[in-house]
Amino acid sequence: VQLQAFGGGLVQAGGSLRLSCVASGGTFSSGARGWFRQAPGKEREFVATIAWFGRITSYADAVKGRFAISRDNSKNTIYLQMNSLKPEDTGVYYCAVGEESLQLRDPGRAAYWGQGTLVTVSS
Repeated sequence: VQLQAFGGGLVQAGGSLRLSCVASGGTFSSGARGWFRQAPGKEREFVATIAWFGRITSYADAVKGRFAISRDNSKNTIYLQMNSLKPEDTGVYYCAVGEESLQLRDPGRAAYWGQGTLVTVSS
């Protein structure tokens, strides 16, 4: 499975961005999908996750109420709508497919990773 994330860019604080992650190739995986981010000098951290079946979602406390994860199974694509962006949201955002079906919160439980897309929020 190959994952390609795109949609990052430079945005002012308070602005919005929508990230997409398309899965292709390999054997279809029903693992949960997730978004993670990594700021310079920091470890990769969980942002949001969605089950591949059903509508179960989960968010990091730092993004609750501002970010929304969704998916389109017909397109093998997940999205991350990011609103009210803050400078501390800056980082490289990665999509991933998990080993379990319900959620992916632990980066160590990811089976596949995308290449990352850079989000920069200016103050």
